[in-house]
Amino acid sequence: MLRPSPPAWAAPDVTDTAAPPLLRAQDIAMTRGLPDWLAAENLSLAITAYETNRLLFVGVDEAARLALHEVEVERAMALHADPDRLVLAARHTLTVFDNVLRSGGTANGADRLFVPRVAYTTGDLDIHDAALTGEGEVVFVNTLYSCLAAPSLTHSFRPLWRPRFISRLAAEDRCHLNGLAMRDGAPAFVTATSRSDVVGGWRARRGEGGVVVDVGSGEIVTDRLSMPHSPRWRDGALWVLNSGTGEAGVVDLAGGGFEPRVFCPGFLRGLAFHGDYALVGLSRPRDDAFSGLALDEALKARDADPWCGVQVIDLRTGDVVHWLRFFGPVTELFDVRVLVGVRRPVAAAPSHPAVDRNITIEPGADQLSG
Repeated sequence: MLRPSPPAWAAPDVTDTAAPPLLRAQDIAMTRGLPDWLAAENLSLAITAYETNRLLFVGVDEAARLALHEVEVERAMALHADPDRLVLAARHTLTVFDNVLRSGGTANGADRLFVPRVAYTTGDLDIHDAALTGEGEVVFVNTLYSCLAAPSLTHSFRPLWRPRFISRLAAEDRCHLNGLAMRDGAPAFVTATSRSDVVGGWRARRGEGGVVVDVGSGEIVTDRLSMPHSPRWRDGALWVLNSGTGEAGVVDLAGGGFEPRVFCPGFLRGLAFHGDYALVGLSRPRDDAFSGLALDEALKARDADPWCGVQVIDLRTGDVVHWLRFFGPVTELFDVRVLVGVRRPVAAAPSHPAVDRNITIEPGADQLSG
């Protein structure tokens, strides 16, 4: 069980925790009101950009200006984020980060300092989504083996569940299982690009046949999607990013239909909610994996270029009320999460020297005697 506990520690050190800057000021654009909105809502964003090996934090400083913090993590992909805990999947590891600042404490302007505490060596499983159960256990989408899995202390992973149409565990990325929706602290729904049961079979099914599967019953809820990603359960509804069409919407669990709620100009991956707002991650399509989709025609019809960034959508109106856009080296995002009650988070990469200086002691140890 992974449960956070209040740390006792020497003075935290956030000096030089950031990676060498990848993004310059001219590589970022945003709505004028985004920093004020983040400050008013008392939240920040955590974003992974795997092609550029970055975990990005977007918050605000003391003057309510945008504060960007970069952490270099090789192929940063799936991300689970709570105000005091992160779970991050990288190239061959799954790492749990914990905040080492006391409640209400700050250090060099940061109100969270995430330091790696538990690291599992998984091998290259191509982990696409991760979450914590109600008991605090890690569960993740093992895309390479087409299954849900948990970390293991002695092996690369422990299989938990696989779709009925997958005949056996094999390192073949058969259906491109990629998304996990949790409900009441347990896995509830998954998304996959197809129901293929042969090596790489999903690649021929990118335009249609994307599925949502009910984990409890094993039944396919819908097979009418195009490269679906990031299923999320919110207020009794299952939201999904229909990435091949550029639409975010709700799945009809009874009839199997998909109700688009908003179009976003990009390949969609990464979905989070805060109150009446949805935050959607957009990527510029790659020529190989993302080409030949309905998204291409949708962009042409709207005379639009694809984005890389995050759009904040007011669910009451369907309007994009704020946005953050990346140019330059960052062309694809992978996951987007919201840190509620956190204004300016920072983190130290597992191999960073700052980890050496941030040592915490579990409460109660000072009561021991020889």
